[in-house]
Amino acid sequence: MTERERFLATMRYESRDRCPICDFGFWPETIDAWHSQGLPEWVTYHGYDDTHTTRFFGMDRYAGGPWVNADLCPGFEERVIEDRGDYEVFQQGDGVRVLRKKWMGSIPTHLGHLLEDRESWEKHYLPRLRPGDSRRLPADWDAAVRTWTDPDRPTCAVLSAGSLYGRLRDWMGMENLSLLVYDDPGLFEEMVDVLMEVVLENLRQVFATGAQIDALSLWEDMCYSGGPLLTPEIFRKVLVPRYRKITDLARSYGVDIAWLDCDGRIDALAADWLEAGVNTMFPLEVGTWGADPVAFRREYGRDMRLMGGVDKHILARSDAEIRAEVQRLAPVVEDGGFIPFPDHRVPPDVPYRKYLVYLREARRVWGADTNLPPMLADEVA
Repeated sequence: MTERERFLATMRYESRDRCPICDFGFWPETIDAWHSQGLPEWVTYHGYDDTHTTRFFGMDRYAGGPWVNADLCPGFEERVIEDRGDYEVFQQGDGVRVLRKKWMGSIPTHLGHLLEDRESWEKHYLPRLRPGDSRRLPADWDAAVRTWTDPDRPTCAVLSAGSLYGRLRDWMGMENLSLLVYDDPGLFEEMVDVLMEVVLENLRQVFATGAQIDALSLWEDMCYSGGPLLTPEIFRKVLVPRYRKITDLARSYGVDIAWLDCDGRIDALAADWLEAGVNTMFPLEVGTWGADPVAFRREYGRDMRLMGGVDKHILARSDAEIRAEVQRLAPVVEDGGFIPFPDHRVPPDVPYRKYLVYLREARRVWGADTNLPPMLADEVA
């Protein structure tokens, strides 16, 4: 089977040759550390460019195809505002000022936000969120259309369905947006509507080409270890109907998979996402709260697809614990609708050899794959 056929068969609970073997990615520091532990130097990783690691580890890809921009268009100028030795104050493309390390991949600290109120929204952000802006579409439009309309392409074509809350949280800051929801609910809903219209128009333009899209990808990151950053009541009132408009449009063109990238404890919102037509939870972060693909499948059955769900911290433990976790998840993997992989980027405290132990066991148990890449056959006893 091709990667595309395998992905679609898995998510539709159809017959397949094996489960896709995938990954969420790695922190750059992880790849740097692994170079001294046996990983070939040519295997590098830069941000979300996983070309080398995917090829070396023999991974299946679940995302791909020409991308469309559902974000700011254009973004703000990126520039260093102040040099502070090992740190620098930096203005990001989303207009947020952050304090970041110069040489490490850690999450930067927010120092200030350009988006504060209606005035700054209308002056700085609304002009960058025009639906139908041609710059949102691939520069090589003809090539994109050929890919989207090719019924025999071997890899998936996934469209970004943007973010209706997560981007606003980034642009305003969590505290400021949390206050806005109550201080000016009309502005909050207006912002969500604008983001939704950008997504809808992107989809309309792509589908008008006759595109055969395999899945929608949404990003929110609106939960933390204790639960959602927005009350379920406001979530149901404001966000669910907007998600439904997006997923209904996609389904009218045959797109039956919509995954949502949200870290943190999603339990309080999961049923509402399903109601909104978002049927795949990703990366199902295990966290200190103990999220579990087995428990989600037991509660929601086959209505909820799952991606991720492998506790990345287990990868630094004993070989026996790694193998036990792979075996524990096997019944859900076999049932379908579940593509297992570490629940976020693999951290640098995971030794290279341990990752190979995990990957070999995953390919053996989930993939029924005896044709192992050389580094798995040679380096893992």
